Amino acid sequence: MISGMLRQWLSLLVCVLAVILLKSEGASVGITYLQDAVAKGAVCLDGSPPAYHFDKGSGAGVDNWIVHMEGGGWCEDVPTCLSRKNTDLGSSKQMVKQFGFSGLLSGQQKSNPDFYNWNRIKVRYCDGSSFTGDAVDRANNLFFKGNSIWEFIIADLLAKGMRNAKNAILSGCSAGGLASILHCDRFRALLPASTKVKCISDAGFFLHAQDVSGGKHIEEFYGKVARLHGSVKNLPASCTSRMGARPELCFFPQYVVQTMQTPIFFVNSAYDSWQIKNILAPSAADKSKEWKSCKLDLKKCTETQLKIIQDFRTQFLSALNRAGVINSPSKGMFIDSCHAHCQVGKQIQWSSDSSPVVSNMKIAKAVGDWYYERSPIKKLDCPYPCNPTCPKVDSDS
Repeated sequence: MISGMLRQWLSLLVCVLAVILLKSEGASVGITYLQDAVAKGAVCLDGSPPAYHFDKGSGAGVDNWIVHMEGGGWCEDVPTCLSRKNTDLGSSKQMVKQFGFSGLLSGQQKSNPDFYNWNRIKVRYCDGSSFTGDAVDRANNLFFKGNSIWEFIIADLLAKGMRNAKNAILSGCSAGGLASILHCDRFRALLPASTKVKCISDAGFFLHAQDVSGGKHIEEFYGKVARLHGSVKNLPASCTSRMGARPELCFFPQYVVQTMQTPIFFVNSAYDSWQIKNILAPSAADKSKEWKSCKLDLKKCTETQLKIIQDFRTQFLSALNRAGVINSPSKGMFIDSCHAHCQVGKQIQWSSDSSPVVSNMKIAKAVGDWYYERSPIKKLDCPYPCNPTCPKVDSDS
């Protein structure tokens, strides 16, 4: 009896704390379904309309816009896309109606002083191709229309006032962070020349690298995504024109960023948790499961594994350098040493007392200073495990 009541009280307490946290971040933002997109073929994997959450700007920010694209991986074949189409990553029917904005999208001046009063849009991700697809599989009733979704949503936002923007940012996390790279120059081209346009990629600089077995797992994976979704024709021509018979390699940012014209900022960990799990040590390359514990918690790595991970960091930084990120005046970066993935959308990592610090600066300050050109920002953290401000990893998560 007592334990049952205790559980009820604990459940109530959790709900109350969740509501308090949500309110502290500017409350939740309702979903907008773009029903007219269906007739244009701009639909999710299951054929449902695309959607976004839109918190309107106010005051001095009324003519400023942030379009932030959600992440959520990719589907590379029919079975994975079929399993995805009945989730919120493949169907707007499964998406939550309300979404709490935090971090870069927060409406609170204290926690997001540079962007809190901008028009802030979170674009939901339901195509599985980083908004690049253009194909239909009638036999399996799958719609690979990511590029059409992106074009329709941008056109819709332009009609709702973004065409008059003074400032505009295209951003995204993970698969959305990759999309912010792939679509950055197109976004610039769709806005007036007078608009100050920049892009932000959070955890989107996926490295073209071998896995621990010496294989090319991530290269093969992206190749499958590109072929299934018909993505190649929607990848940046400035990249595909240089790749010869391998245009699908333009899914990798290190080849795209070299020729980008629009200023872009990279927030990334040099020890990105997704990349260590899925590029460096994917399950397919670790049959003996020697990396199972290490890739979830770097404190559980052997000395040999840590050396491999440090070499992965070296490759990552080299790719950034070859892409022109480190020396370009129009490009900025905040590269920390935290075992993390996606940091701009979480208040605890964006600008809280617990946020990671690199060279005496948090992510929010770095992004704001770079966007407003208060100072050039090239923040590069020391090698793991040197940074005590990194959030603690829950090895069971």
